[in-house]
Amino acid sequence: MHRRVAALLAPAPGADRPVRRLLGITGPPGAGKSTLSAQILAAFAGSCVVAPMDGFHLAQTELERLGRQDRKGAPDTFDAAGYVALLRRLRAAVPGETVYAPEYRRDLRNGIAGAIAVPADVPLVITEGNYLLLDDHGFGPVRGLLDECWFAELPESVRAERLVARHRLFGKAPEAAYAWTHGPDQRNADLVAGTRDRADVVVTVD
Repeated sequence: MHRRVAALLAPAPGADRPVRRLLGITGPPGAGKSTLSAQILAAFAGSCVVAPMDGFHLAQTELERLGRQDRKGAPDTFDAAGYVALLRRLRAAVPGETVYAPEYRRDLRNGIAGAIAVPADVPLVITEGNYLLLDDHGFGPVRGLLDECWFAELPESVRAERLVARHRLFGKAPEAAYAWTHGPDQRNADLVAGTRDRADVVVTVD
C-alpha cells in the first residue's frame, strides 16, 4: 500500500512538485478505515491530512427532528452535498488557502465544524467513510473526485466484535451495543458491500 501512496505523492510528468491528490478509503462500519488512514498518516507525516466523511453526520437534534435517530449512519443521515462541496474545494487547492473540514466527535455524538485544517501545500488528502462508492443519496459525484478509492475489509466476525467493543467504549450497554451492531450497522454494511467492486484495490486491515 505504501507504494501506491508514494505514487500518488510523486510529481506529475513535467511538474517540479506534487499536485493535490485525493485518496478515498471506504468499507463497512468497523472494517478499519480509520486505522488504515492513521497508518498512512503516520508513514507519510507532513505530506497528508485526513478529512473523514463522518464530519458530515447530521446533528443529533436534527436526526431526532426527522425521526431518524434510530438509523444514524444510514446514507440519508449525512449532508452528502456538503461533503461533495468539501471534496471539490480540496481538489482545487487554491494557493495560499487553507480549507477547514469538520470532524465527528463520538463522545459528543455530533460533528464539529472547522476542526481539521488542510493547508494548500498538502499534496495528499485522505478521506474515509462508508459511502464513497455509493451512487445514490447524493454521494454519486464522490468517486469522480477521488484519484483512487480503496475498500477496507475484515472477516465479518472480527468486524462485528470490534464494532460492539467500540459502541461499548462510547457508552452503550452490552445488549444495546450488540443490537446496534447487528441491526442498523449491519444494514449499512450490507449496502456498502455492494460497492466493493468499484474500488481500485481491496485492503485487509491488520
